[in-house]
Amino acid sequence: MAAYGTAVRAVTIPPTKDSACTVVEPVEVEAISIGPGRQRIALLPPVTLSCTMALAVAKWLEISVQPLAKGYFSQDLTSLRVGGGHECRRRNRAANGPLSEHSTGQALDIFAIMVGAGKAAGTIVVEKPEGPGHGAFLDALRQSACGAFMTSLGPGSDAAHANHLHIDIQPRRAASSRFCQ
Repeated sequence: MAAYGTAVRAVTIPPTKDSACTVVEPVEVEAISIGPGRQRIALLPPVTLSCTMALAVAKWLEISVQPLAKGYFSQDLTSLRVGGGHECRRRNRAANGPLSEHSTGQALDIFAIMVGAGKAAGTIVVEKPEGPGHGAFLDALRQSACGAFMTSLGPGSDAAHANHLHIDIQPRRAASSRFCQ
């Protein structure tokens, strides 16, 4: 699957049997290649997303995250430590209430961003930015996510998102509104 000059390395998987948590065009994404040099960005571990969400993540990585990594660290983005792709559950793991955007594969949680390779490699942990430029990079990353996704939540927004950046493409009530904290 390719779009925006990117390629998503994914395996098409069968839809879930649970009608409440159906993912339209589910894919298991293990890596995304971006840019003319086809820079490979691994998703660790591979994650199940809707095809539409996988393409939205690929576009964001190419247009925003890779340039931010280059600008802040003079390094290429190499991988994302992720979780919370498709998972049939309620928002914030509550016992009641609406289903999470994860239930349809329209959301992804990012716990850490890795840049560079070998001795120059570095990890930026979303929960605890430690290192030169890490906090500023994460602030810029969150701002870029606010423009690329319908919802972007991270540390400081609420207790459920204290250790990761949640991004999703679930349409909001007002078509033009976004939720960014």
